[in-house]
Amino acid sequence: MQNGLRMLKKTSIWLVLIFFLLWALTLLNPFCQLQASERSFGVGSQKRALVKGIRYWSNSAYTRIVIDIEREVTYKDHLLRKDVKLKKPPRLYIDIKTAKLSPHLKQPIPIGDGLLKRARAGQYNPTTVRVVLDLESVIDYKTFLLTDPFRIVIDVLGRPTRVKKKKATKPPSPQRSSSFKVVIDPGHGGEDPGAIGPKGLREKDVVLKIAQILGDKIKKELGWEVILTREDDRFIPLEERTAIANTKGGDLFLSVHANASKNMRVHGIETYFLNFTTDKDALRLAARENGVSPERISDLQLILYDLMLNAKVNESCHLAECVQRSLVGRLKRRYARVKDLGVKQGPFVVLFGAKMPSILIEVSFISNPMEERRLKDERYLNEIATAILNGLKRYARDTKMVRGQPSWSISTALSSS
Repeated sequence: MQNGLRMLKKTSIWLVLIFFLLWALTLLNPFCQLQASERSFGVGSQKRALVKGIRYWSNSAYTRIVIDIEREVTYKDHLLRKDVKLKKPPRLYIDIKTAKLSPHLKQPIPIGDGLLKRARAGQYNPTTVRVVLDLESVIDYKTFLLTDPFRIVIDVLGRPTRVKKKKATKPPSPQRSSSFKVVIDPGHGGEDPGAIGPKGLREKDVVLKIAQILGDKIKKELGWEVILTREDDRFIPLEERTAIANTKGGDLFLSVHANASKNMRVHGIETYFLNFTTDKDALRLAARENGVSPERISDLQLILYDLMLNAKVNESCHLAECVQRSLVGRLKRRYARVKDLGVKQGPFVVLFGAKMPSILIEVSFISNPMEERRLKDERYLNEIATAILNGLKRYARDTKMVRGQPSWSISTALSSS
């Protein structure tokens, strides 16, 4: 009897142990499946940002690549030299962290401008998108990021391709230089109206008219080639405007704007060039023109540290002084209460990476009732355009910048400004 009880106890213990093991296995198996599921979808839980597109503008000496991303990410750039043994060309690649590649992004993107062969992108690992630029001849490159919307900008620099010039049958006119290019950028446009005056006048419409009038005057009086970043009411991202100026080989870049302030009594004219600043009004204006919050301006100032090495600061400052002086002087002779707010500096995205002297002109305050009325008047717009033209003449005279045209840059500018 006792032996039977002992056997029953042992059997019961074994049954309990087996039952416990079976129960544990039933729990463990789903747990393992759950863990596997979480590992495979763990990347998704990190909310990877979508790399939506790659845009570019290029010529044989300069290419700007813009990578459009769903939201803010971190990235690292690496330059790989040519590997003769492995027969691999030089490459520049950008690793974008916590990101995934859009299935709609068409690639590779052929460029073939003598500087870059192509751009391509791939999902390097579950959390990293790698964008690769296959290079041909590169001297230097710069990368920086812009927000609202988030994008990474890569400027690649090379040596300009020399084109053999044919012997001219007729000598060029000493008073005209059609090879000299001015790029005029009418601010805002399309879905971005810019500042709006008390009576509803829109900045984008005013500055387009000024740019068109100015362009016609430059072509007629100076014979220079004129390129407008937009010729109608369309939206163009800030980084594209600079890229147009660079890829078109512009010699000067003018971005035309109308100012605005919460204080409707504020009025006047001011001209900016790209540089660091601590001026609160300049930073406020830069935030508005850049389409970012004031808190983001400090980020843009940090970006400037890496970009200012090749910026034409002195030339741009001189150009701004010539245009500002001409605007104020001419308008004061024809209108009352014209206020000179001076030449200033600030972190304007539209001037980032410009390879030529470049300025941003705030022609008047559209938020001021008096100056809004003037900006509605075609005669006032014509006076502004004429004043900017005379400022360009003065700058040409001072710098003798139109190479091969010394008689124009000195005598003609003096007599017509």
